[in-house]
Amino acid sequence: MQDAIEKADVLIEAMGWIRQFRDKITVIKLGGSVMEDPEAIRHLLVDIVFMETVGMRPIVVHGGGAAISRAMAEANIEPRFIQGRRYTDEATLKIVERVLAGEINEQIAKRIEEFGGRAMPLNFTGATDDNVLFGERLTLTDDEGSEIDLGAVGQVTRVDRETLDNLTYAGQVPVIPSMCVSESGERLNVNADTAAMAVAEAVGAEKLVFLSDVNGVRRSKDDPDSLIHTLRSGEARQLIAEGHIDSGMIPKVESCLEVLTKGVRKIHVIDGRLRHSLLLEIYTNKGVGTQIVDEPA
Repeated sequence: MQDAIEKADVLIEAMGWIRQFRDKITVIKLGGSVMEDPEAIRHLLVDIVFMETVGMRPIVVHGGGAAISRAMAEANIEPRFIQGRRYTDEATLKIVERVLAGEINEQIAKRIEEFGGRAMPLNFTGATDDNVLFGERLTLTDDEGSEIDLGAVGQVTRVDRETLDNLTYAGQVPVIPSMCVSESGERLNVNADTAAMAVAEAVGAEKLVFLSDVNGVRRSKDDPDSLIHTLRSGEARQLIAEGHIDSGMIPKVESCLEVLTKGVRKIHVIDGRLRHSLLLEIYTNKGVGTQIVDEPA
């Protein structure tokens, strides 16, 4: 009986958050080591089905770097990375399209449906073109100011919000690969973090969730117990200046702060390997990761 009462208490705690986030959009970025862990991805997709079932409107944006690298190795193509971006020549682009926009995208949508949800894979590899991300080639410069050639690597400049709104209102989960199409029809490989940010900004998301292999932003990089549950923008900038947020997390946090100024209410960084981490972060009072929020008005 005590176990049953405790379960009821959990449901009551969740009820307030369920009511608060009903009809609100949450963009969830899947990628990194989480994509390589079958158990982790299973629990995350079940969480996403739960979120839609209780009235939230989840949108999934995903990468697939490890699977792409494996496919390149099978094709005897050596990966090249420039400033953290995968150099994408014609042969690499074909693999990215097949693996990321085809196999992974379709598989995520299929598994969501296997767990009782409804999902729509949004890619350009099937009989119909369901792409919702549009952009242009990304231009970077080196330390001397010279332009760097990244090949078919892009950045998102426009998101088809109408399609995403229609799908989420109809109870479907849009599943978006991190690729975009240019105005001339060129297909481009896009960093999954920046793609998720572009989608969250375009749809005015309540939340943007990054699934990581750490439990969130920490005051001390190597100490999981130093997790910061709520990080305001001013404190984040101070922690960066003082060196408490290390080099690997700095660009992610800085990008999160920029997105907060463009209409996204909260950004969460959580450990995607923790069972049901999405539900624990969104529907409990304390959460299990870091929520990054703007300063109060």
